[in-house]
Amino acid sequence: MPCRLVIIGGVAGGATAAARARRLSENAGIIVFERGEYVSFANCGLPYYIGEVIGTRNDLLITTPEEFKTRYRIDVRTLSDVVSIDRAAREVVVKDVRTGESYREPYDRIILSPGAEPVSLPAGYGTLDNVFSLRSVSDADRIKMHADRSGPRTAVIVGAGFIGLEMAENLVRRGVKTTVVEKLPQAMNSLDREMVSVVHDHLRESGVNLLLERSISSVAGRQEVSAVLTDSGEEIPCDMLVLSMGVRPDTRLARGCGLAIGHLGGIKVNPLMMTSDPDIFAAGDAVEVNDLVTGFPVLTALAGPANKQGRVAADNALGRRTVYRGTLGTSIVKVFGLTVSSTGASEKTLRMREVPHLVSYTHSNSHAGFYPGAEMMTIKLAFSPGSGRILGCQIVGGAGVDKRIDVMATAIRGSMTVFDLEDIDLAYAPPFSSARDPVNIAGFVASNILKGDHEVVHAGDLKDIGENAVLLDLRDMEDLVRSSPIEGAVHVPLGRLRKKMEKLDREKLYITYCEVGTRSYVGHRVLAQRGFKSKNLSGGYKTYAATMKGN
Repeated sequence: MPCRLVIIGGVAGGATAAARARRLSENAGIIVFERGEYVSFANCGLPYYIGEVIGTRNDLLITTPEEFKTRYRIDVRTLSDVVSIDRAAREVVVKDVRTGESYREPYDRIILSPGAEPVSLPAGYGTLDNVFSLRSVSDADRIKMHADRSGPRTAVIVGAGFIGLEMAENLVRRGVKTTVVEKLPQAMNSLDREMVSVVHDHLRESGVNLLLERSISSVAGRQEVSAVLTDSGEEIPCDMLVLSMGVRPDTRLARGCGLAIGHLGGIKVNPLMMTSDPDIFAAGDAVEVNDLVTGFPVLTALAGPANKQGRVAADNALGRRTVYRGTLGTSIVKVFGLTVSSTGASEKTLRMREVPHLVSYTHSNSHAGFYPGAEMMTIKLAFSPGSGRILGCQIVGGAGVDKRIDVMATAIRGSMTVFDLEDIDLAYAPPFSSARDPVNIAGFVASNILKGDHEVVHAGDLKDIGENAVLLDLRDMEDLVRSSPIEGAVHVPLGRLRKKMEKLDREKLYITYCEVGTRSYVGHRVLAQRGFKSKNLSGGYKTYAATMKGN
């Protein structure tokens, strides 16, 4: 039976839904309404267009209205703002942005993909010529035009999320002295604190003035911002101000027509992407979906989930039952020369949701150490203390982070355990990996913890170890030159540990550590098998230093 399908919003969710709907039904009447000028563009590429890494704006345009018409026979109407949904009449009210005129369009089914909108600008900021946000191609055009014509020397970015940090990198690339102001104690709040501390250092080393636990209290200037004042009293020169304080779901249409809204403020949908109206589906940044690990509702403003949700919404709108199982929120971002990624639940989320878990830290080279160019990556793995099921993973490093986080995302999706990571057969050649891939090593360490072969203590717990515990620094002298020992630690190089054993007190608890935790694990096993009470500092000095910076 022919269906008149109205899709509200393009970009990731809506454009995907439209293309999928046509592939399922040649007879369906499909109309896409998009309030902006462009129906399908790479919004994740906008900062790189401003930084001139992406050469032309046309490279950002994925599919044009004309291509939708010729390839898919889909009626795409840009600059057309759907202002309301009349569920009783089964019509949408559309306003032509160019003329201001309104008209009605009938529907059988609707797919809502309105996306998210930036957190509201402070009063008065939006009227200043050099204040920007970045959500659309038009926004990117404004920023790039300002950068090209005015040649700003200084910039302030409010917000240290993905977009804020990508903007910082690309403005620095253009020679702009850039300050990032973040009200939280850390950048990239989706990551655990100790994992993001290396990002803080890297930003500062790359020339970014990073100010944490700060907010903008006021701005100087009438027509343009000339400086900003923080709530801590810093006055920062500012030739352009970029507001990147996060987004919130655009639920204007959903609320207006009485659709159910979830606890987090997003459109409430079931696994079919169906709203509280069985003829209206929704996808993308505006919807609440279940977290695949915790089972709790989440808002996920990411292109990957939006694409998948759009596909599921189209299937069900046209009568093909397909289920969206939930999201892992897998993400990755380039921060100058650093790659930062995560999938599944963070430890802070697991704690908040009271999910039992253990964590491990490993530091591994991206490929065989004997092949030139190997870069270290840090992997934090969260897993169930009973089954060993993988709950979440965060990886920070250089080359090769992308493929490891994808393996971890696949493992979580497949309900795999840390024991599976031990055995997983990954490609090896010296330029690409090691015979024991970083994923395997993470599995070895986590499995040893569960088997009882590896008793660990975490850096944050050292303050509570008590007087009966002794820190044993098992690093060689050359390691000590690079970084100082932990206060109170006793230095015994691993090669001399067995010879020193007769002088150790069997009533004491010995906590071993080295630079990354590998050498000290050997020492821990030596002590344990000789009858000493011993634990190993998870992730070694490297993780300890990151944790202390994060606190």
